Amino acid sequence: QEQLVESGGGLVQPGGSLRLSCAASGRAFSTYAIAWFRQAPGKEREFVAVISGTGGITNLAHSVKGRFTISRDKAENTQDTVYLQLTGLKVDDTGVYYCAANWAFGSTVSSDYAYWGQGTQVTVSS
Repeated sequence: QEQLVESGGGLVQPGGSLRLSCAASGRAFSTYAIAWFRQAPGKEREFVAVISGTGGITNLAHSVKGRFTISRDKAENTQDTVYLQLTGLKVDDTGVYYCAANWAFGSTVSSDYAYWGQGTQVTVSS
């Protein structure tokens, strides 16, 4: 059964770092693009980053380029793990971070993603 589970969120000071993980279990997800979105209180969910099924192609939102990186560990079993490394964190990066899966790579639109995790909270505060 396909499932996405995020972890790694927490409270961090401005300028700090975190690494978020998305465990993508299920045979289908091994070929799916996996993306990260985030949602701050009172704001719409926004695209952060996406990685292709092979892990060879990535795309990041302009607001996080140079600070965040996305990577993917391909597993021999039915679970891949997608990481979002957050560095140089700002207060504006605060929000719930979700990973999502789509059979096609490239979309930055949340409604194109049919599978979602439960989210992990990232709070950047001094």
